[in-house]
Amino acid sequence: MVDITKLTQNHWKKVAEIYEEGIATKNATFRTKVPSWKEWNVSHHQHSRFIAVEKDKLLGWCAIAPVSTRFEYRGVAEVSVYVKQGVVGKGVGSLLMDAVVKSSEENGIWTLYSSLFPENEASVKLHLKYGFRKIGYREKIAQLDGVWRDTVLYERRSKKQQLL
Repeated sequence: MVDITKLTQNHWKKVAEIYEEGIATKNATFRTKVPSWKEWNVSHHQHSRFIAVEKDKLLGWCAIAPVSTRFEYRGVAEVSVYVKQGVVGKGVGSLLMDAVVKSSEENGIWTLYSSLFPENEASVKLHLKYGFRKIGYREKIAQLDGVWRDTVLYERRSKKQQLL
């Protein structure tokens, strides 16, 4: 059975390993190295960060980060979901996405946003399953290892439409 629990600094080593696997795919992020815990921690909300664990093995993680420091955007956050290679397609991403969506709404987030590489079909399917809709396409938005890459933008609006 897979348990979803709060992500803490104690989990960072294993979280960073999964993050590194995502970086290595070249289809998860423009990052080329895992940030330090300190850097990652200050750039993400303290709520809505989870890990998926089965028999003491960390299978994936998720978190949300503010898209802006401006007050008007306080309820808009970018979502990240990373699943360990070898367990993709086994429902771990869905468990994490479910947890982060519920937690974000409980904490006043009215819009979740993601910028995905279109080649990352598993992530695209996961977002669509959870009510994200495609809102845009950015052609050659940035380079990864000297190659221009496109991203597709997705957002999910809370049905609660909460305000902080």
